Amino acid sequence: MKTLEIRRHSIRSQPGDHLNQLGVTLARLVGQNIGPFDRVVTSTLPRAFETAIAMGFAVDEQSEMMSTYGREVEKEAPWPLSFADYAETVLGGGASTKYAHKLAKYYAGIMGYIAESRSALVINHGGVLELGVVGCLPGFDFSPWGGPVEYCEGARLYWDKNKFVNGEVLRVSM
Repeated sequence: MKTLEIRRHSIRSQPGDHLNQLGVTLARLVGQNIGPFDRVVTSTLPRAFETAIAMGFAVDEQSEMMSTYGREVEKEAPWPLSFADYAETVLGGGASTKYAHKLAKYYAGIMGYIAESRSALVINHGGVLELGVVGCLPGFDFSPWGGPVEYCEGARLYWDKNKFVNGEVLRVSM
């Protein structure tokens, strides 16, 4: 079985795009306890790329699709929502549904790059992360997963027989 770990970027000082020192420190701490990864993909925003580097992982690819989900999705699913709320929104068949399915297809493509029993890492953003996870696991009960992800939190998805079959939420205690 292959795994895909999807994490939210680390801490930045808003409205800036770059990690602050606390963000670098948090990413380093989290990075010490995860991996190894055969493929690392981030959004094109600096804070996602910098999170991967601070965690100790070289970035193989950046994707504009994971940088933002756009106004139409934001109207349907304003960040922050719980995983369960995003899952409910995706059932509506609108822009959120299309975006979640697009992310799921992209993540499935990432799984093609890695060998059996290996892992990949994706770093993106709140809202994008939850929608992508929901798109990968249709019909999954997300109610136990709780609220939206905080900095460096995310989900681990399990891939078997050419599809995502299960997942778990990844929380960070500070």
